[in-house]
Amino acid sequence: MTYKQFIGAKGEDAAVKLLEEHGFKILKRNYSVHNTGEIDIIAGKGGDIHIVEVRTRLNAGYYPDSVESVAGAKRKRIVRTARHFIMENDLYDRNIVFEICMVTHDRYGHIERTELVPF
Repeated sequence: MTYKQFIGAKGEDAAVKLLEEHGFKILKRNYSVHNTGEIDIIAGKGGDIHIVEVRTRLNAGYYPDSVESVAGAKRKRIVRTARHFIMENDLYDRNIVFEICMVTHDRYGHIERTELVPF
């Protein structure tokens, strides 16, 4: 496992912990559809389905690059992949919420902050 993969996995684990602490039920992790895309976390809360993209970054202030990194083609892939999940699980009657979980870590890989923001 590379350092980047290690940090990414730690970030996803931190995101799952944050979601669970706020009453979310994790439905799927790393859901992927061949030639379409991948969703880091799919969670449920209060009848809503939350599609969560995790961005883990070295703490260098705030997160604007994390939010901006989920734009254009990346957003389209996430939405297309979410459609597959909705169809596979017959969730047409659910409200779908797209969010980014921004995770920062220090230079040693220790998680410093997690925050969930709308996409």
